[in-house]
Amino acid sequence: MTPAGTESNPLRVAIIGSGPSGFYAAEHLQKQKGLSVEIDMFDRLPTPFGLVRGGVAPDHQKIKSVTKVYDRIASKSSFNFFGNVSFGKDLSYADLHQHYHAVIYAVGAQTDRNLGIPGEELPGSHAATEFVAWYNGHPDFRKRKFDLTQESVAIIGVGNVAMDVARILARSRAELEATDIADYALEALANSSVKNIYVLGRRGPAQAAFTTPEIKELGEMEEADIIIDPADLELDPLSQEYLASGHADQKDVRNVEIMREYAQRPPSGKPKRIYLRFLVSPVELSGEARVESIRVVKNELYRMESGDLRPRPTQEYEDIPAGLVFRSVGYRGVKLPDVPFYEKWGIIPNKAGRVLTDHEDGQIVRGNYVVGWIKRGPSGVIGTNKPDAVETVECLLEDVRSGAVLEPTAPQPESIPAMLSKRGVRFVSYEDWRTLDRLEIERGLAIGRPRLKFSSVSEMLAALEGTRTTDPTAD
Repeated sequence: MTPAGTESNPLRVAIIGSGPSGFYAAEHLQKQKGLSVEIDMFDRLPTPFGLVRGGVAPDHQKIKSVTKVYDRIASKSSFNFFGNVSFGKDLSYADLHQHYHAVIYAVGAQTDRNLGIPGEELPGSHAATEFVAWYNGHPDFRKRKFDLTQESVAIIGVGNVAMDVARILARSRAELEATDIADYALEALANSSVKNIYVLGRRGPAQAAFTTPEIKELGEMEEADIIIDPADLELDPLSQEYLASGHADQKDVRNVEIMREYAQRPPSGKPKRIYLRFLVSPVELSGEARVESIRVVKNELYRMESGDLRPRPTQEYEDIPAGLVFRSVGYRGVKLPDVPFYEKWGIIPNKAGRVLTDHEDGQIVRGNYVVGWIKRGPSGVIGTNKPDAVETVECLLEDVRSGAVLEPTAPQPESIPAMLSKRGVRFVSYEDWRTLDRLEIERGLAIGRPRLKFSSVSEMLAALEGTRTTDPTAD
């Protein structure tokens, strides 16, 4: 049989998920000289780009410009996008093995980690991921309800997502109107009663996970003052030692400098306040019918044998009023049908991107690969996914050269759309996405905004049908 990757037998690769890691994997495959490759990318939503569309804060439009790179990747004739196709429902694990030489899972970390404390299930307690998806117009979350009549909100965590949530809660209507935030979220947030936003970190200011641009933005809000108690910035000896060492991350050094400057600022009388707190961990959410307050324990830092600084609780407690609580303490993947999964870490077990049957001493699952957060866990920024994807694709290419890939019985490109159509699946092509993209931008420009998103699958499909019925060249 002719080896996979030749003109007579192109390497057929399926990528499940259309976020950054999936596109970077596609890009590295496309760059291989002398390799004939055909890539089919699947996503359960009609829209591509994963968290770039559904997770990046709407007031961070510059970050979203990375989609121009993905658009070039998708423009190759050997690339096909199949949106509105659910793996495990419309397309099975067995289907992939029948039609492709290799499968790359790029589905990200789709759920959040729980706090595991009393009262976490009370109404008013939410995952930050749900709120982010809601204000970004994700179809799965557009109907979620968040009680924005509350005056005090607590956000647990000090990563970039926590900063995004705080910032969006504190933005003015004018600031929000300059973004592509979902229209229903804009109205709800512009009319919210939120005045006090508490952002709670379990470690100290020198260990905060947010990046420097994120903390700088909190000091530049139209309608919100940032409040930091100078006592919260009195560093313990271990943190002082870390920042003074030649090995400190410059992000941490700069963050502490910025926060010290904020701590000296008197409040300017803006209608909202963001309180940034450190060395506190939630131990209980309290309330009668809903969340009314959050109890925190004050922490101290200690050095582990590994050298890492970790928090441990003292005997000092504090109650903070909060009618709305968002937890942002990490994310984890969700098991895919028939695909191995390591429950403890929330990832697909793998070795450098090759899927394994088990995390410990597992065997390689021939022709199956993984990239991104579902490979390594939820760490890094968008760009981190590029070297991660390259590592996985290099393993795939090595397997192609050694013949250690799948042997599909129906590798013909036309077999996929034929199969989906037979099953009644209304899949969305990349050209369909470009139509949706154009329509969203036009809708936004009509009301002076950069984009007005479609936030339900039915809206998207109806819009596509509408363009077909009004196009004289349509079939």
